[in-house]
Amino acid sequence: MSNHTRVTHFILRGFSDAPLLRLVVIPFFLLVYTFGLLGNISIITAVMRDSRLHSPMYFFLKNLSFLDMCYTSATIPKAMVISFTGSGVISYIECVAQLYIFITLSATECFLLTAMAYDRFLAILRPLLYGTIMSQKCRAEMVASAWASGAIYSAFHTFNTFSLPYCGPNIVEHFFCDIPPVMRLSCTDYHLNEEVGFAVSSCIVMSSFALTVLSYVWSQVY
Repeated sequence: MSNHTRVTHFILRGFSDAPLLRLVVIPFFLLVYTFGLLGNISIITAVMRDSRLHSPMYFFLKNLSFLDMCYTSATIPKAMVISFTGSGVISYIECVAQLYIFITLSATECFLLTAMAYDRFLAILRPLLYGTIMSQKCRAEMVASAWASGAIYSAFHTFNTFSLPYCGPNIVEHFFCDIPPVMRLSCTDYHLNEEVGFAVSSCIVMSSFALTVLSYVWSQVY
């Protein structure tokens, strides 16, 4: 049996290894990240302050903006620090947490977009009953379901990824802990885990996508 030392940390590549290129990339990503935050904060503030925007559509939009802020904040700040300092060390636990949070937020955003498509579908096909069906309780339950589904979906992928044994080299060829570059560092054959993860992702994401497309098509046909 091979004597492997279990990995306690990973090393992220960051945006670039070239010092001159980092001087261009870091300010660019910082600018984009800042404008993204300001834009989403503006949307949330406007929806909360203006009573005319207290409708189901803007309720979902407010939650989507919050998700977008969290989604980018899960990876970009850490990547900018890594690129700026040149030290890409991230502990094993931090890597697990980053992957879990990133997938949770991305999956929740996908499910929330499906909920927004259903909201639009009801507004067009059931205008008289729309206010009754899409009550405040219903909206809150739909958002909570999106978060819960995203968390469960992420838990599966996180377990599927980090159930594999890892040993050196521990350099992640990416600017954050993502599934494919992390899996490639496994000491054993990771292809079965990769295929299972791909199959589950295809079923869940494509089902959500199909429901979204179907709601738009059906509302147009109607």
